[in-house]
Amino acid sequence: MSWISSKPIPVNERLIVALDVPNIPAAKELVRQLGDSVIFYKIGLELFMSGDYFELIDWLNEQQKRIFVDLKFFDVPATVGRAVKQLSNKKVDFVTIHGNNAIMQAAAEQKGELKVLAVTVLTSLDRGDLDDLGFKCDVEELVTSRAKRAIELGCDGVISSGLEAPGLRNSLGQNFLIVSPGIRPVDNRPDDDQKRVVSVEQAFHNGADHIVVGRPIRDAENPRQAALDIQETIKAVFE
Repeated sequence: MSWISSKPIPVNERLIVALDVPNIPAAKELVRQLGDSVIFYKIGLELFMSGDYFELIDWLNEQQKRIFVDLKFFDVPATVGRAVKQLSNKKVDFVTIHGNNAIMQAAAEQKGELKVLAVTVLTSLDRGDLDDLGFKCDVEELVTSRAKRAIELGCDGVISSGLEAPGLRNSLGQNFLIVSPGIRPVDNRPDDDQKRVVSVEQAFHNGADHIVVGRPIRDAENPRQAALDIQETIKAVFE
């Protein structure tokens, strides 16, 4: 069964490129390289620690790009709520949170126009990693449980591997966002830390609304062409 998203999202905004680079100049250079081939960008912890994170947010807004702040807020619920409220005053589209019911509820209550995405299970984790963390349930069961609670508490969607997306759609419907990282247009490299991966087509047929792609674009011989190729694949899925 296909779970292709029917949400009114422009096709060229379904691709989110991860700016997983060491500093702000490198991030800006990649954005310039990609030009109009990419509209939506994810900026995470590495860039946050490099300094001038919010200057980059302002610059991306000047370039008329959409922005996904991926800092996976996890702290005392009141602190997370205040952090989300601060971020809601910026021109940002998505933010990630990680944690229990109280954390998710605090974030949802302060989000304003910002869309809050709850992390389910990182795509770098497999069954063995979950055993190490003390989770004895099935991966899909854990993802569905976390997603259900996040939606009930007011979050706008979840971060989930495309592998678990069909189960989420089947159990919870279409009225929330699924953003899927761990996208690999080609076979994984031996040094790749992503374990639960899917292709572009599989992610969308499984129910993802957006995909996050990093290395397959960033490390390509021609990043702009790599992005354009993925955009063409996405376009074909939604035609």
